[in-house]
Amino acid sequence: MKPVAIFRHAAVEGPGYLADFLDRHAIPWQLIRVDAGDSVPTTPEAFSGLAFMGGPMSVNDDLPWLAREFSLIREAHAQDIPLLGHCLGGQLISRALGAVVSRNPLKEIGWGEVTVSDNATARAWFGDIRQFDSFHWHGETFALPPGAAHLLASAHCANQGYALGKHLALQCHVEMNEQMIRDWCEVGADEIDVARNGPAVQTAATMQQLMHNKLPPLQRIAERLYQHWVQGISRKTG
Repeated sequence: MKPVAIFRHAAVEGPGYLADFLDRHAIPWQLIRVDAGDSVPTTPEAFSGLAFMGGPMSVNDDLPWLAREFSLIREAHAQDIPLLGHCLGGQLISRALGAVVSRNPLKEIGWGEVTVSDNATARAWFGDIRQFDSFHWHGETFALPPGAAHLLASAHCANQGYALGKHLALQCHVEMNEQMIRDWCEVGADEIDVARNGPAVQTAATMQQLMHNKLPPLQRIAERLYQHWVQGISRKTG
């Protein structure tokens, strides 16, 4: 079958648990390291799905690769090739499909509860799950593109996730593993310090202390979401 393309926008914001999931299910994937200068494909036709990871930049920045990713997302959407976005990745999908990405009322950094919406689409993705603790690291947020169904909200961010047919966009980070949390705390130390008085910002020590109990249930959530998402990808070889 064709591989899933995974777009990395920062060295420490790789596929994490998504890669583990795809490997366990024998689904091939290809990492496109945008941060390292890899070219953004001009067409999605070589891939069974497109997954976009996070990054410290804004989708509103003037970066040369953004227009190429927007175009690729729109073409994949038109061809019904499943899209999956994590944080910046979700914002990329939103912006490409006509929705606004803007500053969130405040930064969310660390662990925090998200609530699952009460609608049929949310139940298809989450089953009986009504809330869970996710990992967060963002200062901006997306609006929902036309036709999208709202999936998730937190106390500090109204739009934490949505689905649009086969496509899933998340503001929160379900892809985390222990090493990623440690790396983010290290490279983001200055950002944590500047935002330390925010009501939704945790210290690096707190994030890492909590991860031992909070990561296993979060990864079960990720497992469920990824399992639902891959049902939409094509298993054809050509």
